[in-house]
Amino acid sequence: MPDGLQKFGDGWKVSVRVRPIHANIRHMLGKSDEWNTEELGIPISSAHVGYAISSFSARLLRHIERLGASFNEEERRSFMAILRYSGYLMGIPESILFRDEQEALEIFKIGGLCEPPPSMESIELASSLINSAPLFLHKTGADRRKLANYIWQVSRALIGDTLADELMFPKHSTLGVLFKFRLLNRIELIMNRLNPKAYEASNNLTAILDVSMTRQGSATSYRTIYTPNNPANGRKKSCYIAWLFPN
Repeated sequence: MPDGLQKFGDGWKVSVRVRPIHANIRHMLGKSDEWNTEELGIPISSAHVGYAISSFSARLLRHIERLGASFNEEERRSFMAILRYSGYLMGIPESILFRDEQEALEIFKIGGLCEPPPSMESIELASSLINSAPLFLHKTGADRRKLANYIWQVSRALIGDTLADELMFPKHSTLGVLFKFRLLNRIELIMNRLNPKAYEASNNLTAILDVSMTRQGSATSYRTIYTPNNPANGRKKSCYIAWLFPN
């Protein structure tokens, strides 16, 4: 929502609230015998949060584009500025907080080199997220299994076979998967414009975007306020980013 990251706005509150949540988890795991600090380091460290925000920003932007979205340069900078400021509010030191999209991609690359292979907990978490995603769209039974299977395919195509195999994704051919997704996305956008009511009643082809971001044909605007002391950094007074699938 506009002004969400202004002080005491909804976005500001959510971002700041992450800090005590992380601190509480670190405290509990620090007293637990199930966490090996010598082997795994400090749980939810600043480095890991910085690594995660790099993934949620630049990597997410690239994935969304591969699914058919498009962004101009101002929108890209705005999106990255929003995530940078959110990361700052979460407590990531500026020394390891990305400054732009390219730097976020580089941090993600370096962080990936330091990460151990996915653990069984990671595998179970990935499986749970994908299998539960259809529930957000009230899909059950055969429809739920069909959509989950589709999400497995698209996810494998996005992250690549190597990581997908490490996370024990079901084996799927990814040949043409993203091209087909983008094509169907375009077709459904045209259908929506021609007959919105029929589209809303029968839309299943791009349900994965409903789970991950927003509904076709709608837009969510984000406003970032640029000030000299704002770690989001920038030279303009304000700018907007509109998410349209596709633009």
